[in-house]
Amino acid sequence: MSLPLDAVHPHHRHGWWWKTLLAGFLLWVVTIVVTVVTQNTNLVPTIILLGSFLVPFTVVLLVIERVTGTISTMQLVTAFFVGGILGVLGASLLEANLRQDALLYVAVGFVEEFVKGVLLVVVAWRVRPKTARQGALLGATVGAGFAAFESAGYAFNAAITARGIDLVSLLQTEVVRAILSPVGHVLWTAILGAVLFGAARGGVRLRWSWGVLVAYVGVSLLHGLWDSNSTIATLLAFVFTGTPLSAARGQYVPAEVAGLSTTLYVAGLAVVTAVGVAVLVSVLVRHRRQDRALVAALPDRTDASVPGRIDAVAAPPWLSGASDASAPDWERTPPPHAH
Repeated sequence: MSLPLDAVHPHHRHGWWWKTLLAGFLLWVVTIVVTVVTQNTNLVPTIILLGSFLVPFTVVLLVIERVTGTISTMQLVTAFFVGGILGVLGASLLEANLRQDALLYVAVGFVEEFVKGVLLVVVAWRVRPKTARQGALLGATVGAGFAAFESAGYAFNAAITARGIDLVSLLQTEVVRAILSPVGHVLWTAILGAVLFGAARGGVRLRWSWGVLVAYVGVSLLHGLWDSNSTIATLLAFVFTGTPLSAARGQYVPAEVAGLSTTLYVAGLAVVTAVGVAVLVSVLVRHRRQDRALVAALPDRTDASVPGRIDAVAAPPWLSGASDASAPDWERTPPPHAH
């Protein structure tokens, strides 16, 4: 039995993302408590998986509730898992021979955004319609998958020490990365996806545009700036306090430098995040206005075969306001599994 085109698929009801986030957080806390009480190290992988995947997978649920057109829930879940695995594997291979110098973080940004961009193109090749909004949602999905698997690796490294399992370090790593994941990989790939799909003016095929290259370079630089923010903040703290660099002892710095460095680090992340969000919003707004202007500029055409008959030029099918009954209304059409 098929659902009406304007019906909401039961799997797409809004609100599951925050319910999942809340339930997952409670399960994560309970797992931590049981691990501490029982000292059962077999539960550590559960803590790593829950803490690393909870927020990124919540992003996927948020996308599922909002994406339209021909993409199905299974395709989104596949993009999350397969895209995440292939993303971290590809990035690891490409980053293996990078030189450890001042430009390391910039190079990492270009490598990881390139890998995610390629995966986004593969996932989105047959998606209809190709609008900036759809691209942002799919980009966020691929970025969330990458963030989840990368966070699991960082959490594992934080937990394993020469003294055994460091649960405190593990939890600190998971909390920080969970909070920052929506404004890290998710945001950068969402921007790239919005520009990439926005260039497909017909809403059907991907098209080359210099804007895509500019977006790739831009998000790669933002990514590199994000990763290098800790080093930049520490150097600025030394400069602002007038402390010589020789005062550092390995990874340890004087207390006055450490305090200012933390403040500058948080401020730096806030600035980079604000820039990224502003870019994403501006891209979405600009393409939405272009679509509306295109429809407004379409002239009426007269059907010469029928005297006095006026046929309005059909609006592009990727607009939610499209009213041509012969063209699919992508914004209201449930995914294929709804039929």
